[in-house]
Amino acid sequence: MSRPFRFPAWFALAIALFAALPSATLSAALPDDPGNRIDGSPVIEKLDVAALPPGKTRLWLRVDDNDIGQGYYVPIVVVKGTQPGPRFLLTAGIHGDELNGIGVIHQLVEGLDPAVMKGTLIAVPGLNAPGLRNSTRAFTGSHHGTGENLNRLIPQDPYAHGDEGNAAQRYARRLWSQLFIGNTDFAIDLHTQSRGGAYPAYVFVATPAAKRIAMMLRPDSAYVNAGINGAVEDMLNANAIPAVTYELGGAEVFDSAMIARGLRGVRNVMIDRGMLPGKPDLRDPEPFLGNVVTNVDSPRGGWAQVRVQLNQYVKKGDVLAIVTDPFGRTIATLTAPLDARVAGMGTDPRTQPGDMVVRLLSWDDSLPCKRDGCPSTVTPIETH
Repeated sequence: MSRPFRFPAWFALAIALFAALPSATLSAALPDDPGNRIDGSPVIEKLDVAALPPGKTRLWLRVDDNDIGQGYYVPIVVVKGTQPGPRFLLTAGIHGDELNGIGVIHQLVEGLDPAVMKGTLIAVPGLNAPGLRNSTRAFTGSHHGTGENLNRLIPQDPYAHGDEGNAAQRYARRLWSQLFIGNTDFAIDLHTQSRGGAYPAYVFVATPAAKRIAMMLRPDSAYVNAGINGAVEDMLNANAIPAVTYELGGAEVFDSAMIARGLRGVRNVMIDRGMLPGKPDLRDPEPFLGNVVTNVDSPRGGWAQVRVQLNQYVKKGDVLAIVTDPFGRTIATLTAPLDARVAGMGTDPRTQPGDMVVRLLSWDDSLPCKRDGCPSTVTPIETH
């Protein structure tokens, strides 16, 4: 004769204690699906930094489906201080061949101590999952074509959702609605020049509040410009969230010198905002300010030989580069059309007609962009 089964006393006690927990406490403590993890880190559908505890929290944001029914996952590290303060969004890799910003984020996060930090850092070392996988600037989500530039697809409307448009548009809109909006008070979007070119340390700045960030970053040059629709920086600025784009060198490498430069600048910004103790490290000089970018393009196809250096000052008429034919004979000489500073250049000598070979930065007092910022060309939207 079998005996009737009885649960042990400890099991009944555990059930009673679990039932007594407030549902709000449970929902705040767990990700969307507590069993959904990648390499031990929870997968979420939407970030809410207010619900996270102090410390370092590593998460995966599932942005959308890919073309074989799996997910696109973006890594997020939230470093939350033990004291209240501003929310700082730091992103990298929206172009998949621009990697130095990822190195900056890795080193920054490793060196932060939440116990002495105020506020919250939301660090995203890799926004463009398919671009990073395929080593492409664009969102190359499938075999259909070359993909689209995610940094021209970010919406401006704070109420935009991610269920409209093609795959790249949906992805960009979901980064905006599920990650950016509601989680940040200021932002820096880290970039490099694209494959085949190089920048110095170079910041795009649009507003007076953004210029304060730029001055703390201490780049070589800062381009004061009115912004462009669809860029992370400019869509945040249009929503009164100060933001800059920071270019750090060339593509497809971890450049230790550029990473150290970027790390120093980002920490300066955090100190200036009261997030970290201490004084900013201002060893780097104030940046050269320009409001005019002039691309000096090649009129012929061939082999470009650049004759100037990044950050070099040039005079009108100075030789910037020559282009040779397959036999090494000079077929074009490129000269500076104005007095300016070298702010970018091609690094791949293979040059097609119309390719940018040298980029110059200069200042024109007659333009509407002044040294404290610009009248925005990004159309403000009405608040819902």
